Amino acid sequence: MTRLNRPAIFVVESNPGPLELIQQELHKRYAADYNIHYAALPFEALATLSTLREAGAPVATILASCWLEGMGGETFLQLARHLHPQARRVLLTTRGDKSVAQTIIHASAIGTIDAYSSKPLGAADEDFHIVVSQMLHDWVAENRPPYIVARIVGDQWSRRSHELRDLCKRNSLTFEFYDTDSAEGRSLLEESGCPAGPLPVVLLADGQALTDPSNIELAEALDRASIADITGPLPEGVVDVVIVGAGPAGLSAAVYGASEGLSTLVVERVAIGGQAGMSSRIRNYMGFPMGISGGELASRAYWQAWLFGTDFTFGREVAELEVQGDERVLRLADGGEVRARAVILAMGVSYRRLGIQALDELIGAGVFYGSASAEAVAMKGQKVFVLGAGNSAGQAALHLARFAEDVTVLVRADSLLPSMSEYLIREIESTPNVRVRTNTEVVGGGGSYRLEQLVLERNGTRETVPAHALFVLIGATPHTEWLPETVCRTEEGYIVTGRELLEDETPPTEWPLERRPYLLETSIPGVFAAGDVRHGSLKRVASAVGEGSTAITFVHRYLAGD
Repeated sequence: MTRLNRPAIFVVESNPGPLELIQQELHKRYAADYNIHYAALPFEALATLSTLREAGAPVATILASCWLEGMGGETFLQLARHLHPQARRVLLTTRGDKSVAQTIIHASAIGTIDAYSSKPLGAADEDFHIVVSQMLHDWVAENRPPYIVARIVGDQWSRRSHELRDLCKRNSLTFEFYDTDSAEGRSLLEESGCPAGPLPVVLLADGQALTDPSNIELAEALDRASIADITGPLPEGVVDVVIVGAGPAGLSAAVYGASEGLSTLVVERVAIGGQAGMSSRIRNYMGFPMGISGGELASRAYWQAWLFGTDFTFGREVAELEVQGDERVLRLADGGEVRARAVILAMGVSYRRLGIQALDELIGAGVFYGSASAEAVAMKGQKVFVLGAGNSAGQAALHLARFAEDVTVLVRADSLLPSMSEYLIREIESTPNVRVRTNTEVVGGGGSYRLEQLVLERNGTRETVPAHALFVLIGATPHTEWLPETVCRTEEGYIVTGRELLEDETPPTEWPLERRPYLLETSIPGVFAAGDVRHGSLKRVASAVGEGSTAITFVHRYLAGD
């Protein structure tokens, strides 16, 4: 790596004493791999950052003292954000200085900073280095992953190329994508031995080359290079509990089920994390004050469950549920079968389709349902639209703003307030290249081979606007169409549980036992539902995690014979 292309750490500190100590600490730890720049004056620092931008030199992390000569650190980082939007920004404080508390709270609320840290008090101040290392970790993971699991060669705007990128991203698999028209893409196709495809071609780190692989074929190939058996053989005999879905609810149930001695299997058709796994940054989940990406949270939960003994199988879809005496039988779409004493349904929901044919024909070619994290890097310099008013839409817009020229959030209502958390609204309002259009609907659009324009309607007036991408995050559809009629559901498909099964307003059902249904239990005894798929759930990560662990409590009661 040339010195110019090495990522930079940039420090702005007007006090000579702390600046000298910061220089010593950063040089000892990071000088071998990063260019480290120091400045005492903020305007001098902004000029250097501008020069680095013009030269195309990447900046990974910017650390600025809260008190600078001639400018506050918060203001400086806001200006630096315009120059290097992908750099992680850290506000440096003096330990014990309570006067900066409101500055930190405000800067965090509007997204000016990614973290804050006390300045080092001496050599090897690990509290300081933890923050710096985490910021570098986050930047590298997004921009320069050190180990590439898969290299994908295909048409940038083909649906299947998009699906494979999305699959890798949502399963925390580092990958690089090369368009077939690029020199690198053509070279890789020759190297793979499959210059004629069929596309897309996936080259794995162990030398395998897969041509237009199915999800299960890719999972099986990756399984051979993984410590965990992610697509291993289905267990023989009867397991204690099978969990359908690996979103927050399913992963939570897996952690608590396996840790409490239950033989536990998770069946997931696409990727760990569910919709939450697609969130670029979740800031209101307890224990992560500066936020955590949904993918990292899901990955940690997956490994935690695996270490407790949970078995996972990915890329398999459950097609049928049947009751056979004390056993609950799950039949898979590929012909496999699993027998369990209890089942937890945690399939989650998917974003509702627009139903506009011209746009549905461009799915993967500029029209995406969710998937902001997988496609964000490709949006550099583009005009991007996000349709939706929930937290997922807000998180997607802010993540895309790091790359896109401008991001427009389209909201059908007249405000974001009823549906989006206040911290996201404040951050959107303070992000210069994000704007919100209320009372607006998407009614059309199109393009020759990828999205080129959208037709928007506001108060009866239509206009056509240029657009490179549309990310749709509206409504939700539960994955319950495969369940038998004996599983009570609402008209929308959400699963009814607990005491609501016996209430008049729910669809008619016959509860077969003398005892009342347990909390989270469906109309089939021993089959429970948790997370977004359940009628009345709160649609929050924390509540889904709580429901997953609670479901295990009632699985124990059920297995103990009440």
